[in-house]
Amino acid sequence: MITGYKAARNRPLTRGQKLSNTALAAVRAPVEHGFAHIKNWRVLGKVRTDPTWATALVRALLVLTNREVSR
Repeated sequence: MITGYKAARNRPLTRGQKLSNTALAAVRAPVEHGFAHIKNWRVLGKVRTDPTWATALVRALLVLTNREVSR
């Protein structure tokens, strides 16, 4: 798991840490937006199937959602 840097009251972030946080946010944003769109569909709350198949379904939906959002 990759986490960003957090500044303390007496220790501000360095330029490199700020750049690292920016790069991490750029990678995380599309994924988080995709999950938000999938949650709005509400269809996944009713999925009663094999977890392996459900995982493949969620991955496919996430790819399609990200592609739609990026247009």
